Amino acid sequence: MWYQTAVTEKCGIQYPIIQAGMAGSTTPALVAAVSEMGALGTIGAGYMTPEQLDKEIQEVKRLTSQPFAVNLFVPESYDYRDEAVNAMNRHLKPYRDALSLDTPKPGAHDKATFVRLIDVVIEHQVPVCSFTFGIPSATEMSRLQSNGVTVIGSATTVAEAQALEQAGIDMIVAQGSEAGGHRAAFQQNGLESLVGTMALVPQMADNVDVPVIAAGGIMDGRGWLASHVLGAAGIQLDTAFLTSQESGAKPVHREAILNSVETDTVVTDVLSGKAARGLQNTIIDDLEGIKHQVLPYPIQNDLTKQIRATAAKNGQAAWTHVWSGQGTRLSRDTDVKNLIDKLITEAQLQVDRFNL
Repeated sequence: MWYQTAVTEKCGIQYPIIQAGMAGSTTPALVAAVSEMGALGTIGAGYMTPEQLDKEIQEVKRLTSQPFAVNLFVPESYDYRDEAVNAMNRHLKPYRDALSLDTPKPGAHDKATFVRLIDVVIEHQVPVCSFTFGIPSATEMSRLQSNGVTVIGSATTVAEAQALEQAGIDMIVAQGSEAGGHRAAFQQNGLESLVGTMALVPQMADNVDVPVIAAGGIMDGRGWLASHVLGAAGIQLDTAFLTSQESGAKPVHREAILNSVETDTVVTDVLSGKAARGLQNTIIDDLEGIKHQVLPYPIQNDLTKQIRATAAKNGQAAWTHVWSGQGTRLSRDTDVKNLIDKLITEAQLQVDRFNL
């Protein structure tokens, strides 16, 4: 079948469809449901502790015996001054006062936690581990691959893809500018590497020898088949799964996506310190006004996450992040089974239509 590719072979799945590691929005039910449908569910472990990941993996394994993945964030270097933290906290104080929140301090973000997360992946024999924001070290890559783990990296440019390939990565996600959530860029500012999926995928496929997985703006079977024709061996979906009934996204997040249009999103770094695409709202507009005071990721993220989490819980879309790709009109309020069934049916219709 046309959909049997290097991605299905390397991941041990039936369809080359990957649910993105949406940190903070994945649930064991979502991951298991995707994997049960013959695709690859992914635990978004970017913000998890090793103990949380251990528990999450055990719950997914209780729900499915099919392959699944874990997505981790590669640690990055950062620098900041206490005076800058204090200034940002002063600006955010009205939000905290309104939400009855205390003033936070920057987190530790030690490399040892990342190493331990990899230990958990290996201990539980998770078959696939994907990384965002950079390249795992040679030691980390070797440990995973020698234990039978397929390693996936993410890139926003051909140069980033070539760096991943040189490091020994097994497969590469080509993240187009249409994608929702954080930009995967690691060689340049994510606000600058905004190459669209249609332009990025064929250029990346032509310049690396490992399988390329298309991501960004893919919401239905047409997008899947188009990616396949462009040279991708698989697709990764984010926003499409965010609005599924098994998603861990807050109701206000899901509803905002379902009621938005393609021009409602912006790419901004003011919420977390790292470029991300989401629906424009009041807190983004406010922080863009003091953009010169925004701290680097993950420190800015530390200072705003309580506000965003509490606002989302309270149903206040104006004060939280609403990560979303540009294909919002194609989003569906449905369950995972129905979503993947439709993806398969829609793609096959296009294959038959064009005699591919």
